[in-house]
Amino acid sequence: MLSEGNEFNGNSRKIFVSSCDFVVQATSDVVLEAILGTCVGVAIVDEEAQVGGLFHILLPRPTGNTPTWTPRTYASTGLPEFLKELLKAGATVENMKATIAGGALVGPISVGDLQLDIGGRTASIVSDFLKEQDIHILQSETGGYFSCKLMLSLKSFATKIEPVGIYTSREMQSFAKIQPDEVDRVISQVRPIPQIALKIIRMINSDEYDMTEISKEVKQDQVISAKVLNLANSAMIGARRKIESINQALVMLGEKKLLMLAISSSMEMYYMDLPQGYSLSKGGLYNHSLTTAIVASHIAEYSDAVKSDVAYTAGLLHDIGKVVLDNFVAKYYPLFYRRVYEDELTLEEVEKKILGMSHTEAGKRLAELWALPDSITEAIALHLRPEEAELNPALTHTVYLADLLLSRFHTAVDLERISSEKLEERLDVVGIPAEEFPHLIDSIPWHNFDLEANV
Repeated sequence: MLSEGNEFNGNSRKIFVSSCDFVVQATSDVVLEAILGTCVGVAIVDEEAQVGGLFHILLPRPTGNTPTWTPRTYASTGLPEFLKELLKAGATVENMKATIAGGALVGPISVGDLQLDIGGRTASIVSDFLKEQDIHILQSETGGYFSCKLMLSLKSFATKIEPVGIYTSREMQSFAKIQPDEVDRVISQVRPIPQIALKIIRMINSDEYDMTEISKEVKQDQVISAKVLNLANSAMIGARRKIESINQALVMLGEKKLLMLAISSSMEMYYMDLPQGYSLSKGGLYNHSLTTAIVASHIAEYSDAVKSDVAYTAGLLHDIGKVVLDNFVAKYYPLFYRRVYEDELTLEEVEKKILGMSHTEAGKRLAELWALPDSITEAIALHLRPEEAELNPALTHTVYLADLLLSRFHTAVDLERISSEKLEERLDVVGIPAEEFPHLIDSIPWHNFDLEANV
């Protein structure tokens, strides 16, 4: 059944369905939610059996020459599993009703997006599968250019599709640009980068590791030590058994991986607990930076164009300018959202128009204040315009590609739309042929990247 919306505005417990996963449950006071951009969501209910489920699908089908991380990543392999779980829970095909959403071309749109058409191909596989199984499609809203949220109430078995974000009137034009001295004041008030983080960044950049000293410092800082262990045991790292100490993490993960976890943990304080400016979800800015770091490292290993730990560091720091400007963005958040998502401007264009400064400019100034390595500073300043990089073009392009992929497959986390214009030329800089790009996408373990907890 379609919803009027009342089922979703009460006190029902919400469960966020991660990409590459599904949830199937009997009737309960729970609302399942999936935030969809390029991804496709399908909700199936059997009201007579009082069973329902929601599947958040990332990609259409395996490419054939890359490992299948999990069947639930793909429509072609995950849908049979989803159906099997629904039948196991007591549902019958004859009584099933489905709702499909997502598969958008999250822009700015380029010829490359249209050629890949990942969302469109995924939606087609979903639709064809449901028709082959004689499952009635109650509602289908796929395609378009905007992210959406698919919700399923397990109390009423109603479904709802709604656009993601805040839409505001065009009369909201009252704002004042930031004065240069005001930005300087904010930058000067940003807490100094932890010395351990600065040491690690410089060690990674120079490829000279003193793990005895770093391990000692990590162990002495109880907060960072706890965060390192928490991250080491997360799905993103995929350790085969529980890691209970820094020494154990060093043995099991290796020096480079431990350094990456330590810098991620020490930088977390910069990204968390910010007002709702750039983040579209709680902790969104940190989650985006962390997943960009992981994807950048993966691309570096795939292409062998730059060192993976340097790519990780640049990915983690690429948006530090947003920390500087976040309070300003929070004041005009609805206007920012409308200009980026409805007027289809780039985030840098909107920042310049509204604030007079972009987050890449602010990030460069902060990186220079911290005396970060020049190649890292360049990646921070130019990751949205990587062809302008001169010191280490491959590094800047690697961060750009990671940011681009996250903007397509990890939507509704961060207020940004990355352009795929000149994608073929940009792939060439890191030595990845355009025809190999789908294989790169397929090789990334996307199912490990959903950090949001159920609420």
